[in-house]
Amino acid sequence: MSAERTIAERIRRAREARKWSQARLARELGLVEGRGPDVLTRQDVSRWERGGRQPEYWMPWLVEILRLEEPAPPVRATDLDAHDGDFAGSVESLLALGRMDVERREFLQASSAYALSVLALPELDALTRKTASAETGATATVGLGEVEAVRRMTKVLGDAAAEIGGGHARHLVVRYLTEDVSRWLSGTFSQATGRELFAATAQLVHLAGWMAGDEGNHGLAQKYYAHSYRLANEAGDAELSATALRGMAVQAIDLGHRAAAVRLSERCVHHARNLDNPRAIAYYQTTLATAAALDSDRRTATASLAAAQTAIERSPAQAGESWAAHYSPGRWAHEAGMILARLGDLEAAEEHLGHALGIHGLDRRRSRAIVLADLGEVRLKRGDVAAALSTWNEFADCADGIRSVKVADAAQEMRARLDRLQGIDGVEALQNRVAALRTT
Repeated sequence: MSAERTIAERIRRAREARKWSQARLARELGLVEGRGPDVLTRQDVSRWERGGRQPEYWMPWLVEILRLEEPAPPVRATDLDAHDGDFAGSVESLLALGRMDVERREFLQASSAYALSVLALPELDALTRKTASAETGATATVGLGEVEAVRRMTKVLGDAAAEIGGGHARHLVVRYLTEDVSRWLSGTFSQATGRELFAATAQLVHLAGWMAGDEGNHGLAQKYYAHSYRLANEAGDAELSATALRGMAVQAIDLGHRAAAVRLSERCVHHARNLDNPRAIAYYQTTLATAAALDSDRRTATASLAAAQTAIERSPAQAGESWAAHYSPGRWAHEAGMILARLGDLEAAEEHLGHALGIHGLDRRRSRAIVLADLGEVRLKRGDVAAALSTWNEFADCADGIRSVKVADAAQEMRARLDRLQGIDGVEALQNRVAALRTT
C-alpha cells in the first residue's frame, strides 16, 4: 500500500473510531488550529480520505485530535511496545508540532477557544501504564543523566532568550527537542525517571512557547503551552502545569481575550493551591490580578495583588531550583506597577516601577528595556515629560538588537506618543534613536 493510501486509511479509521462525521472532523480541526469551525469543509476531509490530496499543513492537528501517528522512519519493536494510548499521542503530537515549526515556520493564530479547551484535558496516567507493562528487570535506556541534560540546555537557552529576546535562538530549542529529546522520549525508562523526563521536557517545551510568543507568533506559542501542560500533567507536576496555564493566560491578556484570561488565571491559581512555594504563589496570583484588572474587576484584582504581595514578601532570598524561582520581588514590583497603572493609581505605579528598575533586570537587557518603557509611559501620563524622555533615552540605550515583540511594540508605542510632543527639547533626537532600533 502506498504512503498516501496509508495516511488516508489512518485518517478514516481514526475518525470512524470516534464516530465522527467528516463535517465534525473538519469543524474540530478548524477549532484546534485556531481559525474557527468554518475554515475546512466535509469535502476537504473526503479528499484526504480518498487520497486525492495530502493534508500536509493539517497533519500536526490531525495527530493531536485523532491521536494519529504521523508517518515516520521505521522503529524498533521495543519502541512500539514503549508507546501505547495517550503517551504515544501526546509525544507524537508534540514532535509533529516541532517538525512543523522547523520545516514550515507557519504563523498560527491564537484563539481563546483553543486555550480554554486545554482545561478539559484529562489527568493522564500514561507513565504508569508504560512502566507497568515493561518486563521485570528490564534495563532502562534513559536515566537521570539525560534528564539533567534537558534541564541544563533549557537553562542555557532560556538565559540567552531572557537577555536578547526569544526571536534569536528558538530554532535551537526546537531542533534540540525534535532531534535529541525525542530519542529519549521514545526510549525505555522507569516510572520515576519518566516523570522527571516529562517534567524536564515540559520546561523545554514551555521555553519554546515563550520564545515563539516573544517572537510574535502567539498561535504557535499557544500550541507549545498546551503540550507543556499535557506533559506536566502526565509528570504529576502541579507547578509546571500551573506555569503552562499562566503562559496561556498571559497570551489571552496580551490579545485582549478578557474572559479567557480570567478563566485561565483562575485555573492557574487553583492548580497551585497546594504548593508551598511563595514565589510560585505570587507568580500566579499576580497573573490573576492582571487579568482581573483588564476585565475591570477591581475587587478581584486588588485581592489577588494583595495575596501576591504577601507571598512575595515571605519568599526566601535565595531563588531555589523551582521553575517559578525566577519570579523575584523585582519582577513582582514591575507587574504590580502595571496593574496599579491600569487601575488608575499612577503614583503607586511609578513607585513600584522605580523599585523594580532598581533591583530587577539589571543583568537582562530585555527585561530592563521593558521596565524602562513602562516607567516612561507612566511618567508621561503623570505629566512629567522631562522624566519620561530621560527614561525613554535609557530604553534606547539597551533595546537595540533585542528581538522581542514586546520590545518592538514598546518602541512603536513610544514613537506614537512622541509624535504628540513635537517642539519639546530632545523629542526629535529621541524619535530618531527609537526609529533606528533593531528589535525584530
